[in-house]
Amino acid sequence: MTTRTATSIGFTAILLWSLLAVFTAATGRIPPFQLAAMTFLVGGLVGVTSWVVRPEGIKALRQTPIVWALGLGGLFGYHALYFAALRMAPPAEAGLLNYLWPLLIVLFSSFLPGERLKPAHIVGALLGFAGVIVLIVGRGALDARAEYVPGYICAFIAAFVWSSYSVLSRRFGQVPTDAVAGFCLATALLSFVCHLIFETTVWPETTLQWICVIALGLGPVGVAFYVWDIGMKRGDIRFLGVASYATPVLSTLLLILAGYAEATTTLALSCGLIVVGALVATFGSRMRGIRFSRIKL
Repeated sequence: MTTRTATSIGFTAILLWSLLAVFTAATGRIPPFQLAAMTFLVGGLVGVTSWVVRPEGIKALRQTPIVWALGLGGLFGYHALYFAALRMAPPAEAGLLNYLWPLLIVLFSSFLPGERLKPAHIVGALLGFAGVIVLIVGRGALDARAEYVPGYICAFIAAFVWSSYSVLSRRFGQVPTDAVAGFCLATALLSFVCHLIFETTVWPETTLQWICVIALGLGPVGVAFYVWDIGMKRGDIRFLGVASYATPVLSTLLLILAGYAEATTTLALSCGLIVVGALVATFGSRMRGIRFSRIKL
């Protein structure tokens, strides 16, 4: 598989994740851990079905403890935080705060072998955080609604968890993507245990809510993880990091269309700053190098 093909496959995860917030909001009042258990069960079964025609895929479950720790830390840790954030804070604000993870992927990828952190990356990071400041302080959400603070904190931590999982996956490129099915099923089990301990069961009340739960498991919490794994391990990780900023734009647009958020100048400005930050972090140093090369010529 070529780098371009793997990158294209990884990009489909970005399109699927743009549906995550609106589907989650449309599932009703299902508790976070219960929702994670239900959707990850579906997502894990997506991978298991492929073993019917490829029985050797089940061998991918034989991994070292550190690989399992990475997989569960990324999938269970991130989504437990993300679903909780969407429940405890407005979906648009929590989603955009969480979408610092693409910028962090760009920054963290600089520490991979052969890469280094450059001034353009730092400038990009500052622009990204400026977007977060505009989002929270500009709308006065934290000052006026202190009850949203736990949700914002969960979203912020989730961004670090997912970006770390994504970049570290590159260091374990020898682990087959079939292992993701095991990570999903184990995440479903852990989520179910946490649900029994901390939550009261609330089943979907309408057919539409059931459809959204299944859709979450098939797409944003299913196929997306498999194709993302391929993109992170074999594709252009920096390009995927930058391209991931299409997700908050599409996600926020879908939330607005679905009636879960309002179209405001603050949302547009914060999202714009974050996108510009990612572009600067990725391409700023390269453009500088091109200018110097032209001067020498």
